Amino acid sequence: MWALVLTSLAIMGSPGPATISLTATGSAFGVRRSLGYLIGIVIGTTLVLIAVATGITAALLAVPAVRPLLIAVSAAYILWLAYHVATAPPLADPGTSAAPSLGGGALLGVANPKAWVAIAAVFAGARLAEHALADAAAKVAVLTVMIVLINATWLLAGASFAPVFREPRRALVVNVALAVALVVTTAVAVVH
Repeated sequence: MWALVLTSLAIMGSPGPATISLTATGSAFGVRRSLGYLIGIVIGTTLVLIAVATGITAALLAVPAVRPLLIAVSAAYILWLAYHVATAPPLADPGTSAAPSLGGGALLGVANPKAWVAIAAVFAGARLAEHALADAAAKVAVLTVMIVLINATWLLAGASFAPVFREPRRALVVNVALAVALVVTTAVAVVH
């Protein structure tokens, strides 16, 4: 089990569209306004985990049009999210900018290309039980906890920087940098 935990930390916890967006959202909107988005990402990523565990991933990828569709949806949402992160007001001025929603987080969780690849790699890399069903159930349980911990940590990391970014100019620079990082990590995930 510890090998699965360490592998999931390294692979699933590395920067990617969901983790960078949580950092950016935490920095731009704070923890409280970002909780719905976090919950959405956890739900969406857990759905990916279940799809991997049940073999739905293999069936989906057997349909040639599915992968480009997932990538297009993911790219569109990530560009929209990056724009909203880059243009978010400083925390001292909450303004009218709305934090990303639970639905948006769930959409990114499901459409995140890194999540599919990372979860499939982690899931296939360890054996926790002798029987296939017990093995899959144990992996789903452990990896669901890891999804929650990893994503919450990225949100808290972003929020921990928030007090520094109450000054408008600094907030703008950081928000734009995080938005660019979000787009770049997505492009890297799509290419690989």
